[in-house]
Amino acid sequence: MKIGIIGAGNIGATLTRRLRALGHEVSVANSRGPETLQALADETGARAVTAREAAAAGEIVVLTIPQARVPDLPGDLFAGVPADVVVVDTGNYYPRQRDGRIEGIEQGAAESRWVSNQIGRPVIKAFNNIYADHLMKMGREPGALDRIALPVAGDDPNAKAAVLKLVAELGFDGVDAGTLDESWKQQPGSPVYCTDGSLERVQQGLLDAQRERKPEWRGTEHSPGTFDQPR
Repeated sequence: MKIGIIGAGNIGATLTRRLRALGHEVSVANSRGPETLQALADETGARAVTAREAAAAGEIVVLTIPQARVPDLPGDLFAGVPADVVVVDTGNYYPRQRDGRIEGIEQGAAESRWVSNQIGRPVIKAFNNIYADHLMKMGREPGALDRIALPVAGDDPNAKAAVLKLVAELGFDGVDAGTLDESWKQQPGSPVYCTDGSLERVQQGLLDAQRERKPEWRGTEHSPGTFDQPR
């Protein structure tokens, strides 16, 4: 499968490594230019490209950048990209630590619904609730007692099925977490966020999730701070 990855931070670089190891053709981009990704390209065999090239690279495009940087993406990023190309959003909203207040999210929009509205494309929410190190190292064979489950939310059944298949290839149990507007169930502060749960635990955690955003995950007039000193 041909996969484009926009963002080469912890999750983006990890997905590049994992997906190349599985034999997928990966094109990876960041905000600083392809030349800054040469080491990752040499290590993995991925192509270092521009964001526009990554968006047009294949059947799945993974958007994995800080939430506050989404509005900075080129307005024509997906111009000419076929409608059946699946766009995956891995992002999380960290208002006090990194992103500052984003009013649409503060007013109740699910994080990935806000992203979808910003880029003008449907998205699938996935890979946001696992640490990059665990994504790299903790994939397991089907049936393994310590196999982790990952929620996947979105509106298009075919797009969601494609991402669930990719989750399984990476060694995790995919859980259909409902529509994109229900993806708040896997946002920071939810029972399934970075808990490495089993299939049953993640299914129950999605049922137990509460819609109201906890105070520690809401921005303030002083936001943002840092991850060490959130504000």
